[in-house]
Amino acid sequence: MRTLTYYVATTLDGYIAEPDRADPTGSLFTVGQDYLAHIVEHYPETLPAGAREALGVTDPGTRFDAVLEGRRSYQIGLDAGVTNAYPHLRHLVFSRTLDHNPDPGVEVVATDPVATVRELKAETTETTRGIWLAGGAELAGALYHEIDELILKVNPVAALAGIPLFAGRTDAGPRRFALRDNVVLDSGVAILTYTATETAGRQR
Repeated sequence: MRTLTYYVATTLDGYIAEPDRADPTGSLFTVGQDYLAHIVEHYPETLPAGAREALGVTDPGTRFDAVLEGRRSYQIGLDAGVTNAYPHLRHLVFSRTLDHNPDPGVEVVATDPVATVRELKAETTETTRGIWLAGGAELAGALYHEIDELILKVNPVAALAGIPLFAGRTDAGPRRFALRDNVVLDSGVAILTYTATETAGRQR
C-alpha cells in the first residue's frame, strides 16, 4: 500500500509555525542554500510551483504524487494569491468551511480525512507514489494513526510557543517511531526520518 508521510519543518521544541499561523518560511525557519539544495535533490516535488520555476526545477520527483493540506495551511497560499501551490501533484485540501473551490486543480474534501486517506492508500498501482501530508497541525492530529513515516526538518531554533506538530487529539495515546535516517546540513538543519513501529491505522 501507499504510505502517508508527514514531511514538515519544525523547531527544536516541536512547533511548525508561530502562534499567528503566518508562513514560517523566512521568519521562523531560515532557508539556506544547503537546505534548498537538499530539497531539490531529494524532494523536488515538495517545492511549490513558484519556487520550482524560480530555481529551474523540472524533476517530477520520486517520493510523492499527492499532497494533503488542512484549511489553515492552504489559507497561507490563498493569502499570497496562490490557489494551487502544487499543480504538479494531486492536491487535496480538507475543509468543512471552504464554501467554494478556488482552483480546479485542487480537490476540496469535506468528509472524514481518515477514510479518504485509506482510500488513497488502497489506490496503489505500479505508477502511484507516496502521499505527502504537508500540514497543518489539526489535519496531522486527525490522521495521527494513519501516518507511516515522519520526515522532520528540525531547524536550530526554539520558539517557546506556536503551532505544534500535532493538534486536536488528546485521546490518541503515544505512538513509537524508529529513526531510519538522519542528515545534518552545514546550516544546522537536521533532516530526521522515522518509520512507525506499529501498524498504521490503529485507532484508540
